[in-house]
Amino acid sequence: MISVQPDSPLARRLVSSLYVEAMLLSDEARSYFDGYGRADRAAMDAVERVYLSCESLKVTTRLMHIIAWLLVQRGLLNGDTPDALPMRLGHADHSDPAGLIGLPAAARAIIRSSLDLYRRVGLLDADLNGKPDVTALSPALALQQSLASAF
Repeated sequence: MISVQPDSPLARRLVSSLYVEAMLLSDEARSYFDGYGRADRAAMDAVERVYLSCESLKVTTRLMHIIAWLLVQRGLLNGDTPDALPMRLGHADHSDPAGLIGLPAAARAIIRSSLDLYRRVGLLDADLNGKPDVTALSPALALQQSLASAF
C-alpha cells in the first residue's frame, strides 16, 4: 500500500476526487430513495420496505460521515482549518449482504457504492493519520468488533 503524505499533491487530488464522487453518489441516492425508487418500494411487502428504509438511512449516514471528513481534509489542505482539529472518519454501520439480495438492483448498487466509498475513504483516513484501521481492511474483524461491543 502506498502511503500518502497529508500535504502532498496526491492527497489533494484524492480528497478532491473522492469529494466529487461522494457528492454525485449522495445526489444519486437522494434521487433514488426520494424519487424514482418509489415504484420499487411500492412493489415490496412491508418487511422489505422497512429493510429498504433502514438501508437508505445507513447510506445517508455513510455519505454524511464521508462528506464531513472530506470537507475537513479540504480545509486542512487549504489552510482554512487549524491543524489542531484532528478528525477521524465517523463510524457507520455495515449492510448485511444477505439482506441486500431481496432489494431492487438500483438500491443494491447504491448501497454497495456507498460501502465501497466508505471503505476507500477509511483507508485514506488511516493512511493520513498514520493509524491503519484494520477494520477497514477486514470486514470480518469489523463484524467481530461490532458484535463484541453489542454484548
